[in-house]
Amino acid sequence: MMIRMGLAVLLALWPVAARAEWHEARSDHFIVYADDPAADVARYAERLERFDKVLRQLTKMPSEPIAVPNRVNVYVTGDLSTISKLVGQRNVAGFYIPRAAGSVAFVPEHGGNGGTNGIDSQQVLFHEYTHHFMLSNWAEAAFPVWFVEGFAEFFAPTRLRDDGSVEVARPPMYRARQFQTGMPVSATMLLTGDTTTIDRGALYAGGWALTHMLLLDPTRRGQLDRFMRAIVSGQSAAKAAENFSDLKQLDRDLSRYVRSGLRYSIMPAGAVSKADVSVRALTPAEAAMMPVRIRSKRGTDRTQALALLPLARRAAAPYPNDAAAQALLAEVEFHAGNFPIAEAAAARAIAADPKSIDGHILLGRARMVQARAARDAAPERWRSIRRSFLAANTIENDDPEPLLLYYQAYQVPGQVPTANARDALLRAHLLAPQDRGLRMQAARVLLETDRADEARRVLGPVAYSPHGGRSGVLAQQLIAAIDAGGAKAALARWRGTPAPAAADGEDDDDKDAKTG
Repeated sequence: MMIRMGLAVLLALWPVAARAEWHEARSDHFIVYADDPAADVARYAERLERFDKVLRQLTKMPSEPIAVPNRVNVYVTGDLSTISKLVGQRNVAGFYIPRAAGSVAFVPEHGGNGGTNGIDSQQVLFHEYTHHFMLSNWAEAAFPVWFVEGFAEFFAPTRLRDDGSVEVARPPMYRARQFQTGMPVSATMLLTGDTTTIDRGALYAGGWALTHMLLLDPTRRGQLDRFMRAIVSGQSAAKAAENFSDLKQLDRDLSRYVRSGLRYSIMPAGAVSKADVSVRALTPAEAAMMPVRIRSKRGTDRTQALALLPLARRAAAPYPNDAAAQALLAEVEFHAGNFPIAEAAAARAIAADPKSIDGHILLGRARMVQARAARDAAPERWRSIRRSFLAANTIENDDPEPLLLYYQAYQVPGQVPTANARDALLRAHLLAPQDRGLRMQAARVLLETDRADEARRVLGPVAYSPHGGRSGVLAQQLIAAIDAGGAKAALARWRGTPAPAAADGEDDDDKDAKTG
């Protein structure tokens, strides 16, 4: 969602000054930024990492190394009103944005109870990180919407005790009002009905209750797995639901399960090991730019970037030779539409630090937009643009953004994405499966290369996404077209001109983008 237009004025008035206590804490899966003492920031990151370990232990999912660009960046800032201004909605206790350019979460320093809904910032972050975990580890699993939200609600109330023990499967008390007059929605409706007609609160509450029962009730053991396998194999919801036998009995059992007094589990101290966390104080330049960084990483349109620009320029002015400050200034200038100025700032970032990934990315992006505006399709100019993304890729092989941009830099009249460019895009999708737009581009490439079965799997999570919007509708239509007529039918439905076949060779001046 985008920030409301009225926020532009507030951005311009936001103070530049930053206290000296800004710290960054890094763990295996998170990077946390907070204007707090080092010990507090380290403790916050350690708790998030312990939550990840809980998820992995209970789902039997191994922990694999994750490159720095793919870790979730968590910004702990301000209070509930600060978060509400960032998201453009009232009574928001925190939010998360999945994207290839870096997934981010924003939570307040003091979360309170989240306003009128009774949910605090930690529960919001745990809910949203569970979504991130699902998308990252079951990237092509097309889970039904009630389970996507029910699974996140199952883990959201997890309590990490000071003694090292962990309470799991606690009831989400902020959903209690949905159960005041009985079950908010039946299991039958969740499994076989049109979930788009279900009230959002009822969907979350009912999805949690059904997920809780199917995961923990021994009399229902194995049914959820069989249902999911049936869905993934392409069976209709009604057919897959036959794995639960009598649905009316399932409705009665669920109602009784919720009334009977829900139990939660306690993982003893030591069951979840502590996480390694490194902490550093931000440099003066980084600390000065944090108010800019928070708003820019939230995402801005041109109007909002223009409002943020005076603050960005004032904060960056004392640091003309600092790579981080100049790269962030380039980002704001870029989104404000000042592409030559953004290019110059990105060049300063690279001059200060040749290994500035953001500098190389923004240099290439600024040049790419200018080339398109000039309708310049000269191969040499575009080879030069692609070299910026290749430079970023060389610095960090597993950053999905340069791989995505490398592919997009072939979308020029008269030029054709090479096999390596297509592989770069597909590799970017593997690294950032949580990015819906990237997922759709990957599906398009798979269809264009006649890999319909793979495209169908890639489209599944978008089609079932509770927040899929127009992309979700399109994904559903494309899946239906694949089932009816294969890749060609799906491409025709996409209403675009299919990209021409890949050239046999690559441009001599283009190096391979590293995709493995």
